[in-house]
Amino acid sequence: MMMWQQELRVRRGSAPGHRGGSSCGEWDEQSRPKGAFPTMNGFLNCSANHTKIWSHYLVLALGIPQLTINVVSIIFNCTVIFTRLATRDLHKPISILFCNLAVSDLFTSFSGFWISMLFITNPDITIFGSQDMLAPYSLYTTSILSTIYNLVSIGIERYLAVAESMRTRFRVARNHSIAVVFINWVLAFFLGCLPLMGWNCLHVESNVSVLYSPFCVDYLVFIAMPNVATAFLVPLFTYLRIIIILRKRKLRMQACGQATGTYKSAETQVARTSISIWLLALVSYAPFLAGVIFDAANQRCHGELYPGVYIFRNCTAMLITITCLGNPLLYTLRLRALGARLKALRGLWASRVRACAIGHV
Repeated sequence: MMMWQQELRVRRGSAPGHRGGSSCGEWDEQSRPKGAFPTMNGFLNCSANHTKIWSHYLVLALGIPQLTINVVSIIFNCTVIFTRLATRDLHKPISILFCNLAVSDLFTSFSGFWISMLFITNPDITIFGSQDMLAPYSLYTTSILSTIYNLVSIGIERYLAVAESMRTRFRVARNHSIAVVFINWVLAFFLGCLPLMGWNCLHVESNVSVLYSPFCVDYLVFIAMPNVATAFLVPLFTYLRIIIILRKRKLRMQACGQATGTYKSAETQVARTSISIWLLALVSYAPFLAGVIFDAANQRCHGELYPGVYIFRNCTAMLITITCLGNPLLYTLRLRALGARLKALRGLWASRVRACAIGHV
């Protein structure tokens, strides 16, 4: 019989006065949460290692959509990768970043599929944690970090491409993109694999995450806070700068008496794409960040949080996978057309500025 069909079982904890008992006054047994026992450092020792009976309907209702979204995302991102390789489009710097983004999303979807399978077959280990959860969670973290770094890199590359006429001394080359991809993966692997290198709470209950056990709460805060903030702020800044540059050029064209319809169209398209990118990041990563903040502030045991908080956790994972679905559509299709338009605009801008200068002479 599967573990999620078993009854709640609570191991006997340390009584006050024994090893692991409270040294800070008398322990109130009536106020003690079920399955929680006092420890020397004042933290609750949540000794329960099984939840209440998991309804198989609830497990399937949460697990099947996750599996489906991950499979669809794997298909989408494999299509993007094969398309890039078949068209031999990787000589362009932006194409390298797009292809690498698809690889990151592919790994995110694969690790999400792995975690979903573990949840369906044995949901309790995704709550209380085990050695078996370290590898899939670390791969999941690495993939998400790589996706964030790629999104930031694409935003910066698009900004440099639009501002190229103003910064003629620097041009993004293919070697630059390859170096950025390498650095992104090295940083993502280092940060994502820290739990495998020892920063985990398999044997430290006082700091263990109730949402992503056996990860430690301080590790989740260390990873989530700066990286989610980067995912929000850097794309917002870069795409706002692109819109400002296009608007300035449009005003200069108007001063020269030239038509500005093309710039207005490009400005509108960039604005729509930028809003879509930012909203996608907000919807995907904000709930995860909220979960980490809740995890850091939480003082209750796993059993008290079941099942609502864990339903929220699984929904958060589905939202992150939706990002992996949205990125191929948003970047490979829309920004590909946008890049061609911006390239044409740079040539149009240069020719019309020369014409305007000659006219004033």
